[in-house]
Amino acid sequence: MTRSAGEAKVSLARALSKLGFCSRTQAEGLIAEGRVRVDGRVSRSATMRIDPDRARIAVDGQPVAAERKVYLMLNKPRGLVTTRSDPQERATVYDCLKGLDLPFVAPVGRLDKASEGLLLMTNDTRWAQRLLDPASHVSKVYHVQIDRLPDQSMLDRLVEGVVHDGERLSARAATVLRMGERNAWLEVALSEGKNRQIRRLVGETGAEVLRLVRVEIGGLRLGDLPKGAVRHLTHQEKAFLDASMQRKASADPRSEP
Repeated sequence: MTRSAGEAKVSLARALSKLGFCSRTQAEGLIAEGRVRVDGRVSRSATMRIDPDRARIAVDGQPVAAERKVYLMLNKPRGLVTTRSDPQERATVYDCLKGLDLPFVAPVGRLDKASEGLLLMTNDTRWAQRLLDPASHVSKVYHVQIDRLPDQSMLDRLVEGVVHDGERLSARAATVLRMGERNAWLEVALSEGKNRQIRRLVGETGAEVLRLVRVEIGGLRLGDLPKGAVRHLTHQEKAFLDASMQRKASADPRSEP
């Protein structure tokens, strides 16, 4: 479907982000400082609407062109926040990218500070939006350590769902991976992404999450990537995720014919 002129336009700050030049917050700073020109004229409006595919954008006199598309897999360690910069000066996932020759990339979704595992990062904002779109129903699988031994009624409740703070939460599947004397590891699959969903869902059953590791997104497994390490997705992995999104969208009765 061809986009209309209105649909193609985004704010100037977002355009710089979409082109992979910097984050939207950094772009707002550059614009406020008068360092950004659009079609030869200085713009101090971060909300100015432009078509990034047609407008000529320059920062400090240097043209801004679209960077090559980059798709990364990171094994996020526990204790890092999923943000570019942190007001509290905590370590971030970007510390794992130091020294790498990469354009500006952003996380696809989030893992909270205490969570770990598979995190995708990219400068392809449209692809990221598709992957996060609830209509794509891209599944995510987590290994979850809880502070007790579960029974079948607990597992059933995770799937049947609970209401927390007025929001309905549920898992697509929940099974036991292994049990110790006082705690257990579960495998929990989600088909939607809500803020701290698993921690809230498990909490409603009376249990507490001790560790939370994301191991899979859309069938793409974390595998043996070391903690804190990052690598590019292969062409096959990227194509697999694309196909997964297409399959889910076509299976959704709400999708267009």
